[in-house]
Amino acid sequence: MRFFKLIPVFVAVCLSSCTQKKELPSSQWYKGNLHTHSYWSDGDEFPEVIMDWYKSNGYQFVALSDHNTLARGDKWKRLRKDSLYQNAFQNYLNTYGTDWVKYRLDSLGSTWVKLKTYDEYKPLFEEHEKFLILRAEEISDHFESKPLHMGAINVQEEIAPQGGNSVLEVLQYNLNAVLKQREESGVPMIAHVNHPNYQYAVSLEDMIALQNERFFEVYNGHHLVRNLGDSAHLSTEQMWDRINRAYVVQNKPLIYGLATDDSHNYHRKGRRWSNSGRGWIVVRADSLHSHAIIDAMESGDFYASTGVSLSKVDVTNTHYHVAVEAEPDVSYEIEFIGCKAGKQEAEVLKKVTATEAIFEYTDDLLFVRCRVTSTKPHPNPIEELMYQMAWLQPVLVSRSK
Repeated sequence: MRFFKLIPVFVAVCLSSCTQKKELPSSQWYKGNLHTHSYWSDGDEFPEVIMDWYKSNGYQFVALSDHNTLARGDKWKRLRKDSLYQNAFQNYLNTYGTDWVKYRLDSLGSTWVKLKTYDEYKPLFEEHEKFLILRAEEISDHFESKPLHMGAINVQEEIAPQGGNSVLEVLQYNLNAVLKQREESGVPMIAHVNHPNYQYAVSLEDMIALQNERFFEVYNGHHLVRNLGDSAHLSTEQMWDRINRAYVVQNKPLIYGLATDDSHNYHRKGRRWSNSGRGWIVVRADSLHSHAIIDAMESGDFYASTGVSLSKVDVTNTHYHVAVEAEPDVSYEIEFIGCKAGKQEAEVLKKVTATEAIFEYTDDLLFVRCRVTSTKPHPNPIEELMYQMAWLQPVLVSRSK
């Protein structure tokens, strides 16, 4: 079956990333979002406005990942007639001017606007070591009625949904298409499984059977994705540990967890809308370049966050050391979570209320990760994820079974 074929270049990268992570002397932290949408698919805003929001709100990189498109060619968008969207268009027009904005009115009085391509809007915002826009696509496929979406980051050519005869095949074929393009082009790129609990489309068994996947969304800021699961389904965080327990046994590299916005709605804010600013990743890299960001991510040198910032992440052969960039009048609970040899479930191995903690590895430990939960409320929460959090990446300690 073709979805079990391995891609040699990617396998080599995966195996090398199993070594312990080391901080580069010149490295620094970069904040970014890898999942957001615009008028190029089902978002409700122009790419320029979205990029300006992220840049103005302290992000250093963004991937505009519209469904099954790389924002190329001519596309005209008919705007809704209600005042909310018409006023937003006027703001867009006033900001960028008639030399930039191309629009027309049809015989029914509808406004049509020509969307700017990736190559057109990218130069407006990118600045060396200040802001980077990654070319991206959300490969949006399905099996029967199940939506199966995968983020393709730094992809250079559009990848059509590959299809398949099962959930696993669809995911694997789309992942393989990204890795094939990476191998043939020589350009670093990654793929990540998006919102596995959206309509509960992706099961734990599917994730465990997947080959060469290194990333998935442990937190997605869309209001319908069910990060926390329910009485019959695992949360994405529970799924994460079980996947990695299986990956250790199968001698596969650990999978890393992302936090993303999956933003679609830019004019209404609240629990009923998928908004920007809910979740992101912070990557430690030696430069703000696509190659450096992807290299660091594949080494697990990043954390996912919904508001908590870290001042120290030090992973060695003996310990996991974390320090929070503390805010006044905010408390932090630091938990080290891992799975021991002979156990089927992960457990909390150490929990402290503090701004800094060190966890010393034990001989019976397979892997360990860290979670930080603050007492500061999230300003725009979804589900029952009411407080700002951070998820640090798992570290392989032993492959003993």
